[in-house]
Amino acid sequence: MKKGSMALAMAAAVFGACGCSAEEADTVKAEAEPGKILVAYYSYSGNTRFAAEQIQKATGGTLFEIKPVKPYPADYNACVDQAKSEIRAGVKPELAEKVREFDKYDVIFVGTPNWWSTMAPPVLTFLSSCDFSGKTVIPFVTHGGGGMARCESDMRKACPAAAFGRGGAFSGGSIRNSAEALAKWAGEVVTVRK
Repeated sequence: MKKGSMALAMAAAVFGACGCSAEEADTVKAEAEPGKILVAYYSYSGNTRFAAEQIQKATGGTLFEIKPVKPYPADYNACVDQAKSEIRAGVKPELAEKVREFDKYDVIFVGTPNWWSTMAPPVLTFLSSCDFSGKTVIPFVTHGGGGMARCESDMRKACPAAAFGRGGAFSGGSIRNSAEALAKWAGEVVTVRK
């Protein structure tokens, strides 16, 4: 067995034994003042917005809604058709606005619904249009049963210069009863300096 293969096999064994993925093992616990925390999110149904608002309350960070210039159709089936097509084609829809003073933030929570095992296209646009060098990204996902899927790994690909905190996945169906769980998770992934 070659050295590289041996190292990969050993890493897989260690990660498997602790029940965590390689991505989970490669995370940091962030620390920042409230003014250095940004909670950016895209929400279609309101579930991810609710999660973002709870994280903002728990951290004192700044809330920022990622909005495409052209909103997705209100009709669910039309939205599904458009979103699937955009995801397959790697479309990055134009955003309505950018974060003011992005450089001042050290920790950026990034929220998205899980759309066919990845992030919503407006979130890809956001991640691709900002310089995340020296910043910590903490993904959070709302879903209808698919969990995190590829959302975090695709976020890592979109902003490779960032460090990553442990992501959180929350069921959209029970999100309105998850305020306590969201606050607990936020406290586990970031220490807020007052």
